Amino acid sequence: MRDKPGATAVPLSLPRPRLPRLPRPARPRLPGRRTVLKLLVLGVLATAFAAQAVGALLPHLPLLLAATAGSLAAEAVLYRWQRGMVSLFAKSHADVTVRHVLRDLLLVVGLLRLGEQHREGVYAPLVAALLVFYGLHWAIQAVSVLVRRTRTLPVVTRNIDASALRLTPAPPLLLRRPGHRLAVFGLPATAGLLATAATDAPVWGAAGLGLSLVAAVTGLCALLTRLLPGRRPAGEREVLDWFEAWLAEYRPTVGLYFSGGASSAYQANMWLEPLARLEGRPVIVLRERFMVQRIAATDIPVVCLPKVSTLMRLEHSTLRVLLHPSNSGKTSQVLRIPTIKHAFVNHGESDKLSSCNPYAKAYDEVWVAGPAARERYALAEVGVEDKDVVEIGRPQLDAVRPHGGPPAPGAFTTVLYAPTWEGWDGNPGNTSVVEAGEHLVRALLADPEVRLLYKPHPLTGSVDPRARAADLRIRELVRAANRERVGPRPAPAAGAELARRTAELDRLTAPGFRTAADQAERMLRRPAPEPGREGAVARAAAAWEEAYWASLPAWEHQVVTDARPPLYACFNRADLLISDVSSVISDFLASGKPYAVANTSGLAEDGFRKAFPTVVAATVLTPDGSGVPALLDAVRHPELDELAGERAALALRLLGPADPPSQERFAAAVRSLCATAGEHRARMAERLATEVPVPGPRRGAGALPRASAAPEPRDRV
Repeated sequence: MRDKPGATAVPLSLPRPRLPRLPRPARPRLPGRRTVLKLLVLGVLATAFAAQAVGALLPHLPLLLAATAGSLAAEAVLYRWQRGMVSLFAKSHADVTVRHVLRDLLLVVGLLRLGEQHREGVYAPLVAALLVFYGLHWAIQAVSVLVRRTRTLPVVTRNIDASALRLTPAPPLLLRRPGHRLAVFGLPATAGLLATAATDAPVWGAAGLGLSLVAAVTGLCALLTRLLPGRRPAGEREVLDWFEAWLAEYRPTVGLYFSGGASSAYQANMWLEPLARLEGRPVIVLRERFMVQRIAATDIPVVCLPKVSTLMRLEHSTLRVLLHPSNSGKTSQVLRIPTIKHAFVNHGESDKLSSCNPYAKAYDEVWVAGPAARERYALAEVGVEDKDVVEIGRPQLDAVRPHGGPPAPGAFTTVLYAPTWEGWDGNPGNTSVVEAGEHLVRALLADPEVRLLYKPHPLTGSVDPRARAADLRIRELVRAANRERVGPRPAPAAGAELARRTAELDRLTAPGFRTAADQAERMLRRPAPEPGREGAVARAAAAWEEAYWASLPAWEHQVVTDARPPLYACFNRADLLISDVSSVISDFLASGKPYAVANTSGLAEDGFRKAFPTVVAATVLTPDGSGVPALLDAVRHPELDELAGERAALALRLLGPADPPSQERFAAAVRSLCATAGEHRARMAERLATEVPVPGPRRGAGALPRASAAPEPRDRV
């Protein structure tokens, strides 16, 4: 499996050359609707405060009352429809606390200015009560921070019974958000002061302040009880001891290590099913707390170890192998553990530079799909030795169904347009969305027998605003085309069936947390799953997919952006794929169906095919989309398809042989690397036992002897 393959007729080359990016003339931008709304809210709020100050200083009672009411109304609009401006105000040091204090201060000034001289003593208790209320507000915030710290555990888990850690439901969300808390608790006080200013009756102010004080004291007491010894979760030392005990009991053998941003969770999720099908005891190791909720539904235990010191405790466990679907800055930290072997499995293979990154030489082995990736590393000369490259295929592709032939006569030709994103390097050939997307979509929509599935990459537009704008225009083209089409729609029963299947799948996969739940409460609510849940989820997902497609008109174009249906489900519905140079086309080759690649690199077609081996068996489309009609003819009439043989050969080179199945090859690679790790541990333990100095593994108390105190697991991985 590790021998270098022989010569091949398919040309290979180094990854994509960086092409110069032509400057574009700047276009004046008109403010959008959201910008206008933000400016309007900002203007109303600033005007209200200015008018309130004028009304308090003149004094002018109607103006003071109207301005205060307008200010409160603007606050409500701000929190209801303009959440983005809340952080903007906070960055400008004009957060809700400052605004609330200023509003109440101007009310007090107005009261003192409106009343007669001898009335100042009457209003003094109101001012004192207001100061006490703000003191309680800050005390609540301080205690809230302490409570949050006691509930921030050094280890976050999922699918593990953590009841021993004395976890409890989180405090009410209102007590943990200072802005919302002040707005709610302070509203009676502000209303009371307003009523006092209008009627010159201090009793209204006293009543409002009394309600605010009662609410603040109640909230403070509720938080203080959380700090009592019997109400606190387990401390850091106790949690770490519990985690080590869990490791000793569960005895993990292979793990998936992942670190990344919120939008990168798909890179780990694609390996969940192959990992779950392994024999043994897998585990998922994360580094970011928020990522625990981003991992898709799985029965595999999930542990998040944010600190390096906690991560290093894996050295003393039975964990032998960690799989890495991506590179990140925190990957170097786990590579320091000498008792674990590391394999880079990537999250997809393409002709991009990321598929032969020099960072890969840091791993013990690099697992690739087929011979093409092996040759890609050899040609790139990034330091990855051929002996460390292992071909395992793509076990995820078991869900991709093989080609069933051309569309039936009279049926729609389903075309999946799945472009990749623009990337970080600014290369115009990364994505076709900007230069070719609209032309391709227009050409497809012009064919009355085409049904388009548009599935853009989740990161489209995250770097280049032109890509985001083009994506929005493509979506509008699809909506406009649907408005012009008419045809039969599924019976209402199909929609009811989809709703039923959705509810069933959500019941099995959705966490069902309340909005106020924090990480500690989620750990409590997500113990070890019931036996057989994973199989039930798989069956429910398959039933949902069938119900989803059955609920849609066969003639209607679709924009697919949600997590459901997944990309491979779209593969199974499509007769043709149009994409860019990315792992999407490599995976689509498992179906054997025709595919096309948009050439926006600026290279001639011959150069484009030579530069990117995954394009060898593709129809190359120019940015103007002129080749779409001929491409559709070849899909509908197999006798015109001249690339079927090339697709089969390229699939063999990119994905490896179909026999043995990829999952078996993946499991064999895991067993082999686990055995290598076990042999390494045995050698190190033997050397330490004979007091022979060896570099590498730490020799402090509880290093390798501690790891080997319990016998190694004997079951197959």
